[in-house]
Amino acid sequence: MSATASTIDTKEIEKFQAMAAEWWDPNGKFKPLHMLNPCRLDYITAQIAAEFDRDLTAPEPFRNLRILDIGCGGGLLSEPMARLGATVVGADAAERNIPVAQVHADEQGLKIDYRHTTAEALADAGETFDAILNMEVVEHVADPLSFLAACQSLLKPGGLMTCSTINRNPKSFAMAIVGAEYVMRWLPKGTHEWSKFITPDELYDFLRKAGLDPVDKKGFVFNPVGWNWRLSDRDLGVNYVTTSIRR
Repeated sequence: MSATASTIDTKEIEKFQAMAAEWWDPNGKFKPLHMLNPCRLDYITAQIAAEFDRDLTAPEPFRNLRILDIGCGGGLLSEPMARLGATVVGADAAERNIPVAQVHADEQGLKIDYRHTTAEALADAGETFDAILNMEVVEHVADPLSFLAACQSLLKPGGLMTCSTINRNPKSFAMAIVGAEYVMRWLPKGTHEWSKFITPDELYDFLRKAGLDPVDKKGFVFNPVGWNWRLSDRDLGVNYVTTSIRR
C-alpha cells in the first residue's frame, strides 16, 4: 500500500461525501460544528498567536504564516484563518467537500487553496507548513499514528499543530453518540464509532511517537443552559483539543 493511501478509511470518507452540500447550513447536519466553531477558533488563534508572537488585535495577524487545515470539510476553519491573513491550504479526502468549500470561499472573496488530497500525499510532495489544524479528523482515520506522523513531517521545525478529537469512555458514548446522534439528532446515526474514539493519554502517546511535543490540552464543554461551548482546563471527558510542537 502506498503512503498516500495508508490512513484512508473508505467508509468514513463515504459518510462525509454524502453530507458535503450541507456544510454551510448552520441548522443542517453540521450544526454541532457551527455551534462549536467559536470555541475552536478561540483556542486555535490563541495558540498560534502565542507560538508565533502575533497580536490578534492587529490587522491580519497571521500574515506570512502558511497553515494547513487537514480534513477541512466545507472550510469552517479555513475561512477564518484566511481572514486573519494566513496563506491557507484546505485539504480533504472527501472529494465532494472541495468544490463546496471553494465556491463558498470565492463568494466571500477569500483566496484559499483547496485540494482533494491527504496528509500523506502532501508529505510525499514535500509541502511544509507553520501550523496545522487537525480538528475532528484523527478519530476517522484507519491508522492514527501513521496519520499523525505524516502531519509531523508537514510541519516546519517550531511548527504547531492543534488536534481535537473525542474521548473514549461511557460519558462520551452517552453524549457524542446517544445524545448527539439519537436524541438531539445533531448528526446522522453512525457518524461516529465509539471504538475509534481516543483518550487524551492515548493521543499524547501517539503525538510523541510521531515526533511531536504535546504542550497543551483543553476540554470543549457544552453548556445546555447557555446553549454554547466553553474551554475547560479540567473536563476532557468528551470533546477535547491538544497543541503540540515540532521541535
